[in-house]
Amino acid sequence: MITTRAPLRIPLGGGGTDLPSYYENYGGFILSAGIDKFVYIQLNALKVENFIRVKYARTERVDLPEDIQHPLLRESLLHADIAGGLEIGAMSDVPGRTGMGSSGSFTVALLAALQEHKREQLSRHELAEQAYHVEGVRAGQPVGKHDHYLAAFGGLTCLDIASDGTVTVSALEVSLHVLEELRNSVLLFFTGIERESFDILSQQESDTRRGQAQVVDSLHEVKRLGYEIKSALEQGELERFGSLLHEHWTAKKRRSDGVTRPDIDAWYEAGRQSGALGGKVMGAGGGGFLMFFCPAEHREKLRRRMAAEGLREMNFQFDMAGVKLLMNV
Repeated sequence: MITTRAPLRIPLGGGGTDLPSYYENYGGFILSAGIDKFVYIQLNALKVENFIRVKYARTERVDLPEDIQHPLLRESLLHADIAGGLEIGAMSDVPGRTGMGSSGSFTVALLAALQEHKREQLSRHELAEQAYHVEGVRAGQPVGKHDHYLAAFGGLTCLDIASDGTVTVSALEVSLHVLEELRNSVLLFFTGIERESFDILSQQESDTRRGQAQVVDSLHEVKRLGYEIKSALEQGELERFGSLLHEHWTAKKRRSDGVTRPDIDAWYEAGRQSGALGGKVMGAGGGGFLMFFCPAEHREKLRRRMAAEGLREMNFQFDMAGVKLLMNV
């Protein structure tokens, strides 16, 4: 029995510039943080039978990997050249379709388990690239490299993406004091809205490739703000980070009408009125988790206001380990 896990993530700056339609022309930059909410994969090698059973929200039993309906399970097994004789189960601390990068974490954790099963060794960088290839190329999903790299590396991590797709990974250079204060100042609230991000991302890809000025300008702006956010955090200027987060959200909303909704805008404004300096919706937008940066003196007011609006807070810590093998027995 093999068990692996990979962390979910909260993006802090540059979101959207990791898609090929953007970085192939302009280069991308992402600043993001792994958190202690995980996708888990359990893999059991069958002793006699040669079928494949996969368990997620559904259960499938097939004779051949190409018959699996779940695209990421199917393409991961085909990519790893697995013929059969396996049971695979998936679990997550957080529901899917909520903007936390769960599909990328799923694919990284799954490939890590298959790698262990085959007694192969891959670096985190290679694992992230293979996971991106499975999801973005083999499964044809409109994804960037952000989620796979954060799932592989964890931590507070910067991704510089060259036009040829090469990713340079570096840790955000912050003191332990700043790290702790940042953790205390960032609050996550679940909106209860589960949404499919593919429509938003597909439209962004199409608009960017066509050179749609409003979309491209928005991505230029969030990349610029991503570098400013990195600088603010490394200099320990947390209130400046909060203000930049607000600018980042304003720029992101110009990208697509699907990024926000009237109820999300109302919750965001309620958060700002309660003392939050800035915030954003996780992932492509449209629902999922709403993040705020809030100074200490206003946090309880913000919590009360969001609770009154029906939003549930999710406590978290930063995850510094990335993808991890938990068990192989």
